[in-house]
Amino acid sequence: MAKKRRLTILVWLILLIVWELVTRLHLVSAILFPAPEEVWRTFVGILRQGYNGIPFWQHLGITLLRLFSAIILAIVTAVPLGLASGMSATVNGLVDSLIQFYRPIPPLAYYTLLILWFGIGESSKIILLYLAAFAPIYLAGVEGVHNLNQDYQLSAQSLGASKSQIFRWVIFPGSLPSLFTGIRTAVGVSFSTLVAAEMVASTSGIGWMVIDASKYLKSSVMFLGILILGGLGLLLDWGLRRLENAVVFWKGHQ
Repeated sequence: MAKKRRLTILVWLILLIVWELVTRLHLVSAILFPAPEEVWRTFVGILRQGYNGIPFWQHLGITLLRLFSAIILAIVTAVPLGLASGMSATVNGLVDSLIQFYRPIPPLAYYTLLILWFGIGESSKIILLYLAAFAPIYLAGVEGVHNLNQDYQLSAQSLGASKSQIFRWVIFPGSLPSLFTGIRTAVGVSFSTLVAAEMVASTSGIGWMVIDASKYLKSSVMFLGILILGGLGLLLDWGLRRLENAVVFWKGHQ
């Protein structure tokens, strides 16, 4: 683990050095590729003065509120539906084809419809992120049930366990590793959709900052927004992995 951490730090240091060298040697125009110190100055300025008259923490809070609202709603609905679909051929026949139909469609393809149906406010943005997060979690639930060792269920049945007990003590815990993988994937997909959600009829959020800055070639703001989104994604994924290690403590020891 220590070696992995050192290698990770080394990779980021190398990237930072290359970034600094490219800008100092003027290999790329500073308008298109700002120096690290320029991005840092932009960050400090936005922390102090905000962006477009809105404090930085408000931009960040709005983005996280949209993201967490969608992710939590997706978990609450997709986990039980995915597990039910994996356990029941009837449920699978009813919902699986619908989810498989919309899953490969790019979110921007139906975002306009969501705006027409739900307006230009927060509802359409949260629903867009929710739909992006729902499918990976649902599929993880289905796969978690299908990949579960059937011997566990048969052993529980032979000991007289009821269906509800089998679900509570065998199926659900056995599906947790797959579900956590699905949730981590859903967070990544939601982040990639976040800029699209904030680019239409929005005046706040980190994704909106990137879009707004692109209109005026504020490359340092664009880089800053991208770094913040990437950092948030890494932080959330790290938190989910820590939570998975605590909850699914038996993973890898079956």
